[in-house]
Amino acid sequence: MTSRARLDEIVARLKKIQSEFEHEVDRLLEEKRQQFSYKLHRGRIIFQRNVRRWQRQQRTGLWQYLHSAPLPFILSAPIIYGMIVPLVFLDLTITIYQHVCFRIYSVPRVRRNDYLYIDRHYLPYLNLIEKINCVYCGYGNGLLEYSREIIARTEQFWCPIKHARRTPDPHHRTEKFFDYGDAAAWKENLEKVRSDWD
Repeated sequence: MTSRARLDEIVARLKKIQSEFEHEVDRLLEEKRQQFSYKLHRGRIIFQRNVRRWQRQQRTGLWQYLHSAPLPFILSAPIIYGMIVPLVFLDLTITIYQHVCFRIYSVPRVRRNDYLYIDRHYLPYLNLIEKINCVYCGYGNGLLEYSREIIARTEQFWCPIKHARRTPDPHHRTEKFFDYGDAAAWKENLEKVRSDWD
């Protein structure tokens, strides 16, 4: 068996395991919904009334929360929240970029709602500051996932070549890319890779 065939076999097994993993995660999420007495209805999270009341009782009051926070945490807040400016700028520019350029290249656009889930602020046991923190982190991390997929599709269209060395966490589209130095495959199959958006 050639190295390439062996690698293809491993990738196929990995995809199968990934599918099993996603199925198991969905099953576990459903178990957790039952365990913590909430359900999803038209995108909304609904807790049972008695559970919601109990969770509200677990909330730390704002004054107590601020009073117990270490001073360096409080002083670093403007630095942390100052990052909202470049994050919003990234969100705006990457969204405009994909809506303009992906139409030109016939690349399927990335659905922003598939990556930005902001839902932790619905938890009754979080106080206002904790809810704001959760919205901020959910937005920032979701935005980076959304941006990564847009950039990965751009790379797949323009330069689908693997690096000579493997990076620590390559995006999932990398497996479709040409081997570093394989000029023949680049010449023969570039258009095929450019249109493989599965």
